[in-house]
Amino acid sequence: MPFFRKKNVANASARAALPPQIANALRESWWFLLVAAVLYMVLALASYQPSDPGWSHSASQANVLNRGGLVGAWLADILLSLFGMSAWWWVTFFLAAIWWGYRRIDRVLEHTHKPVVLLACTGFLLVVLSSASLEALRLHSLPIDLPLAPGGVLGLWLGGWLYHALGFAGATLSLVALWAVGIALFTGLSWLDTMEKLGAVLEWLCTRAVYAWQAAQDRRIGRQAAVRREEKVTEEKKRQEDKPPLKIEAAQLEVPVARQAEKRMEKEKKEQEKQQAAAQRQAAQPMLFEMEELPPIKPPAPRAGGNEQLPALSLLAPPPVAQETISHETLEFTSRLIERKLADFNVEVKVIAAYPGPVITRYEIEPAVGVKGAQIVNLMKDLARALGLVSIRVVETIPGKTCMGLELPNPTRQTIRLSEILSSEPYHNMTSRLTMALGKDITGKPIVTDLAKAPHLLVAGTTGSGKSVGVNAMILSLLYKATPDEVRFIMVDPKMLELSVYDGIPHLLAPVVTDMKLAANALNWCVAEMEKRYRLMSALGVRNLAGFNQKVKEAEKAGQKLTNPFTLTPDDPEPLSHLPFIVVVVDE
Repeated sequence: MPFFRKKNVANASARAALPPQIANALRESWWFLLVAAVLYMVLALASYQPSDPGWSHSASQANVLNRGGLVGAWLADILLSLFGMSAWWWVTFFLAAIWWGYRRIDRVLEHTHKPVVLLACTGFLLVVLSSASLEALRLHSLPIDLPLAPGGVLGLWLGGWLYHALGFAGATLSLVALWAVGIALFTGLSWLDTMEKLGAVLEWLCTRAVYAWQAAQDRRIGRQAAVRREEKVTEEKKRQEDKPPLKIEAAQLEVPVARQAEKRMEKEKKEQEKQQAAAQRQAAQPMLFEMEELPPIKPPAPRAGGNEQLPALSLLAPPPVAQETISHETLEFTSRLIERKLADFNVEVKVIAAYPGPVITRYEIEPAVGVKGAQIVNLMKDLARALGLVSIRVVETIPGKTCMGLELPNPTRQTIRLSEILSSEPYHNMTSRLTMALGKDITGKPIVTDLAKAPHLLVAGTTGSGKSVGVNAMILSLLYKATPDEVRFIMVDPKMLELSVYDGIPHLLAPVVTDMKLAANALNWCVAEMEKRYRLMSALGVRNLAGFNQKVKEAEKAGQKLTNPFTLTPDDPEPLSHLPFIVVVVDE
C-alpha cells in the first residue's frame, strides 16, 4: 500500500558520513526501539498495582505484580503520581512521535522546522497540564487506584491555584480552553473545520433519521391502505356476487315490415314488371311496315278517394343488411365503470338495466338511500370526462319506473333509413293523413307522430345537426301517407336551396315561393282560408277539419249536398266539398 511504501533513501543518504546501509540500519533501529519503549509504557501503566514498590511509597520487591517488572512499577508510579490518569497522554505523545519518525525515517539529515516541533511540544504540555487539573477538579472522587489523588501532584497544584483564583466554574472554563488550544497546537487540528464536519455529520444523521421516520410512516400508511383496500375489494366482490345480473334489453336492429307495406311493395313490383315487359315488347316490334301507334300503358288505378297514386316505397334506399351492435360484455363493463366512477365522487348507485339503441344506450341506475338525483345531475360533466365521452344525458324521471337514466352515445352510430319507418306497423296503423316519421327511440323501435297534435312545429338546431334531414323526412312522410286531395303544401324557401326540389309535385297549392313579397301574399291567403274554415266548421257544428269532411261525405252518400252558408249568391249557393289539410313549410 502507498501508506507503508518504502521511500527512496539512496538520494537522502548520499551525503551521509556513514555508508548508506549502516545509516539506514541505525535510523530503523532507533525507530524500532521507540516503538518498543511505547509498548513497554503501555504495559507498565495498564498493569499498575498500588502494592508494588515505587517513587511515592516503598514496598517489598519480592512480589512485583506489574507486567513491566520493577522498572515498570517505578515508571507507572512516577507518571501516575505526577499526572494521575492524564499520564496516558504520554502514550499519545510517543505514538505521535513514532508516526512523525516513520514519515521522516529517510530524511533525518534534512532541515527540520524547529518552531513547529516547539509548538507541538508546547501544545502537548498544555494538554497534559489542563487534563490533569480538570481531573483534580472534576474527578477527585473517582474510585480509581492511584498513588496519590486524581490529577497527580501537578493537577492538584495547578487546579487548586486556579480554583482559588477563578472559582470552580472559571477554573473549569479556563482549563477546557487551554486543553482545546493544546490539542490545536499539538495535532494541528482546526476546531472550526471540525465543527463544520461535525455539523455536516449531525445534519446527515438527522436527515437520515427524518427520512427513515417518514419511510416508516409511509410503510405504515401503505399497510393500512392495503388492509382497507383489501377489505374494500372483498366487500365489492361480495356485493358484485350478491348483485342480480344486469338486465340487458335486446336491441331491435331490424324493423318488422307491416303487412300493408308488403302487399303494397308486391303490387308495385308487379306493376313495374308489367311496364318493363310492355316496354320490351314495344322495343322488339319489327319496323318493317308502318304500324298503328300502340295505346299508352295505363297507370295503376288511383287510390280510393284520391286522384293520384302514392309514391312507390322502392324509390327509397333499403335499410343496411347488417349493423354493428354493442356486445353484452361491453354493456356489463360500462355499467361497472359507471358505478365505480360515481363512487369516486362519493355517490353510490347501482346499474340495474341497459337498453342499447341505434344511436345511444340508456343505463337505468338506482341511487342508494340518501343519494339525491341532483347530485348525479351536477356530476354530469365530470362523469362524461371520467368515461371519456363528449357528453351524456341524465334522465331524472323515467315514466312508470322509480330509477334514473343515463344516456351514453354509442361508439358507432347506426344508419336509420326512412324506408324502415315508412314500412313499419306504427306508420301504417296511424289513420291520420298528417302522420310524420321521426325516427327510432333508444331501443330501435320506430317513432311516428301526428302533425295535427303539434300544428305549430319549430325545428331548431345548430349547423350540421340534421335540421334539413328532419324536415325532408317529415315532408316525405306526408307525401307517402296522403294524396293531393287530402294534403296540400305551401312551401316558402327564401334561400332557394332546401325546398326547391319539391317544385312541381301535385301536392303544392302554388309553386315554391322564393320571393318574400309573394310569401306575404301566400301567408295572408292562409289566414283568410283559416278564418273561412273556422266559420264553416262553426256553422256545421264540428270541431275540426276531419269532422267537417265526414259530414260532407255523409251528405254525399245520402244524396244531399251541403251548401255554403256564407255564399254571396243565396239563390244559388255553391255546394261544400272535401277540404284538404294545408301544411305550410317555411325554411328560415
